[in-house]
Amino acid sequence: MLSTQYRLRLEGICKSIAAGQEVGLEDMIWAEKLSKRNTSARGMLQTARRLATNPDDSFLNNLNIGDPDSSKHKRGFINPDDIADWFHQDRPDDWRQRD
Repeated sequence: MLSTQYRLRLEGICKSIAAGQEVGLEDMIWAEKLSKRNTSARGMLQTARRLATNPDDSFLNNLNIGDPDSSKHKRGFINPDDIADWFHQDRPDDWRQRD
């Protein structure tokens, strides 16, 4: 759970990201570190990035699924090993996540 101070700071950063405004390096480092430790913060950053890249895609923005960076999207599989690698993506360390 985020403290009120952290949540308000992160909301300000996310609003700037979603609006396409410049965000300071110190703020981005802080937000990235927080998102690695907190799933709520991670979701807020993903939503802000998705809104910045494609504000009209309300379906995916509301679902908050997938990577907001379209360069990381998988467009097809060449062999079965690619499928296995796709299901075993690197995930942040989170004690609540199943292996």
